[in-house]
Amino acid sequence: MADPREQKLAELLVQYSVHLQKGESCLINAVDIPTSMTEALIKAVYAVGGYPVVNLWNQRIERAMCENATQASLEKWADVDVYRMKQMDAFIGIRGIANVRELATIPEKSNLASTYYNTPVHMKTRLPHTKWVVLRYPTEIMAMQAGLGTVEFEEFFYKVCTQVDYAAMASAMEEAKTFLDTVDQVHIKAKNTDLTFSVKGMPWIPCAGRMNIPDGEIYSCPVKDSVQGTITYNTESTYHGHCFKEVSFTFKDGKIVQAHADDDALLNDILDIDEGARYIGEFALGCNPGILKPMDNTLFDEKIFGSIHFTPGNAYDDCDNTNRSSVHWDLVQIQRPEYGGGEMYFDGVLVRKDGVFVHPKLTCLNLSL
Repeated sequence: MADPREQKLAELLVQYSVHLQKGESCLINAVDIPTSMTEALIKAVYAVGGYPVVNLWNQRIERAMCENATQASLEKWADVDVYRMKQMDAFIGIRGIANVRELATIPEKSNLASTYYNTPVHMKTRLPHTKWVVLRYPTEIMAMQAGLGTVEFEEFFYKVCTQVDYAAMASAMEEAKTFLDTVDQVHIKAKNTDLTFSVKGMPWIPCAGRMNIPDGEIYSCPVKDSVQGTITYNTESTYHGHCFKEVSFTFKDGKIVQAHADDDALLNDILDIDEGARYIGEFALGCNPGILKPMDNTLFDEKIFGSIHFTPGNAYDDCDNTNRSSVHWDLVQIQRPEYGGGEMYFDGVLVRKDGVFVHPKLTCLNLSL
C-alpha cells in the first residue's frame, strides 16, 4: 500500500513549491527513491494538467559516470542534459541517501564533474531558467545520521516537511525583509569566530518552501571583497564524499586566505577548484523551528533554528555579488547556547543572541510549529 504521506509530499512539491500550471512540463529527477514516491510525483503532476518527464538515477551510476570521466565526456553529458533542462518549466529533484561516502575516494573526479557537468546543467540552466525544488527522501542512512530509529526519523521528516505552515513562514520573512534590506554592516561573534562584512545593496531572499523542502531560511550575500576575520563552523559537512569536521576560514578583503579542517589538504583542493571558490556566495539565517540539531545533511542543517550558513562559492542570480564558482558549499554554524552561543550585530546593533532574534523588527523570525 502506498504511504499517504508520500502523496501529501508530492502534492506540496507540485502545487506549492514549483506551483506547476496546466500545460507546463516538470522534470522529476528521482535518485535512490522508492518507485511509489516517483509514482506519487507523476500522479501529482498529471493532476494539475502538467507534463511529467522522469529521470531515474542512483549514486552507483553517478560514481560510474564520474570515476573515469574526462573534461570532454562530462561536456558531452552536460550538453544533453542542458538541452533537456531548457525544455522544462519546472524541476523536482528528490534524492534518497544510499551511501554518503560514495564519492569519497575520487575527489579529483568529483571536482571535475562539478566544473564541467553541475555548473552548466544546474547553476547556469536549472537555477535561472526553471521553477525548482530539491529535497531528500527519508532513508535508513539518514535516520542513522540523525541518531534516530527509522520510524522516528520518518515521523520527524514528514513533520518538518509537510506540517509546516509555509504561508505563515513566508509572511514572517516578508515582514523581516523590510528591515533586512536596509542593513549595511554585519558582525558575527561566536566561539573562534569574529567576522565582519557588508551586505549593503544586496537583497534578502525569503525561502519558505519554494526551492527547498524542508525550508526555513532567509539569505543575502556579502559584498564580495568586504569579508574580514575568521569563522569556525560547528557542524560536520560532507562534500564529495568526505565528512569535514571543524572547518575554519580566515578572510582578508573577501578572500579565504587560511582554511583548516580535519583534512587541510582536501579542503584546500576544493577551494582551489576555481578562483570564486575562495569567496563567499551566500549568507543566510536559519529559522525552521522543527530542526534543532545537525545530521550532516545540508538541506536540513542549513535550516536549523538559531543557525547561520556562510557559503564559499557561487552566488545566486537573485542576490548576486558577481562571484562565480562551480562550488556552492553551505557550511553551518549553530549559535544556540548548547552549541556555544553567539551574537549577531547589524549596523552595530545586537539583533540575535544565542540563536534567538532580539531586535523588534526580526522577532517575527522566532517561528514555532
